[in-house]
Amino acid sequence: MKRNKILKIVVDIGMTVMLLLLMTYELIGEAVHEWLGIGMFGLFIIHHILNRKWSRCIFKGKYTVLRVWQTILVIGILLTMAGSMYSGVILSEHALSFLPIKGGRAFAREVHMLSSYWGFILMSLHIGLHWCIMLGMAKRFVKELPAAGKWLLRGIAAFIAGYGVYAFIQREIGQYMLLKNHFAFFDFEEPLIFFLADYIAVMTLFVWVSHYFSKGLRYIKRE
Repeated sequence: MKRNKILKIVVDIGMTVMLLLLMTYELIGEAVHEWLGIGMFGLFIIHHILNRKWSRCIFKGKYTVLRVWQTILVIGILLTMAGSMYSGVILSEHALSFLPIKGGRAFAREVHMLSSYWGFILMSLHIGLHWCIMLGMAKRFVKELPAAGKWLLRGIAAFIAGYGVYAFIQREIGQYMLLKNHFAFFDFEEPLIFFLADYIAVMTLFVWVSHYFSKGLRYIKRE
């Protein structure tokens, strides 16, 4: 495997892990949250540098339905990342507290809430869009599974995605996305692993939905 491709995988895995940890916010401490946010932004920049070929071709070639969907996701993620960074700088009380920024904190909190939760969902959908590539790379290291094994893995993925629906509702993620709740609730007595498990399930849900939705769009392209 080429060095550039390995670096892309490492960066993408790092972004996924950081994204999940960022959603824990106060459970890991505000200072850690801020430094993770800075790290996430750095990896986001590296990700786009490594994928600059795609950016250069954005105004070239024919736009299929699948390509439109992909472009919408990229633009949405870019907007949420910009919103997270803008609001994060204003709200910072640790990593960037030396900056002479005053005022605008109430608006910044709302922007941060919207950007964080919409960004989480959009990035999960983006992962699902490219899940076929991940499965293709996995086949290089794992021998061909029998049909029963494939259906078992699909069943497990569907089960986790199904639980993700429950976790999405239970964690009130939709409420945060619509700003019906202006402050995220955290149970500090809850073990961190339970919180992360729920968010992994929610991420799996949207990866699963995006994967099969994108397969449908590819089928439209073939037609």
